[in-house]
Amino acid sequence: MKQITYITPNFAVAGALEPEDISRLAELGFKSIISNRADDEQPGQLTARHEAVLAWRVGLRFRHVPATIHDLFSDEVVEAMADALQELDGPIVAHCKTGLRSAVVWAAASARTEDVDCVLAALSKTGFRLGHLREELEAQAGRKRWLGSSRALDCREAALVAGGTAAFL
Repeated sequence: MKQITYITPNFAVAGALEPEDISRLAELGFKSIISNRADDEQPGQLTARHEAVLAWRVGLRFRHVPATIHDLFSDEVVEAMADALQELDGPIVAHCKTGLRSAVVWAAASARTEDVDCVLAALSKTGFRLGHLREELEAQAGRKRWLGSSRALDCREAALVAGGTAAFL
């Protein structure tokens, strides 16, 4: 993993993790990790089980919400992501192969509680140009459900993120 991209002050995305990245995330102040990678996505990658053990060893909470390109907007994935965002301590980093799927799943969960324009603006500030997903995000907005008092995105909070990217060395 070369960089972490903050979408909000409490949520960031990253690419694939190596074992040594887990302890580095704890050192950087993250409290939780969400893996959006399926276990057999690529040979040699960390499995969710191995990643969970490594996270536990350094005091991080872990959640596996696998998302393939074909099920990014499915209720199963979006609701699992929303639940993870609500239940896990932050700051949270979600990861997949490049960080893009994690950003999309975060956006889908966010669209269920926040205005789609706000969600797209938060992503755009960090370099994710995902306006082509507007229809899918608006469909998520129509699928609101009870998510408790915590939200994946607070539009006022997202305005505080400047630049959005931190180098991971």
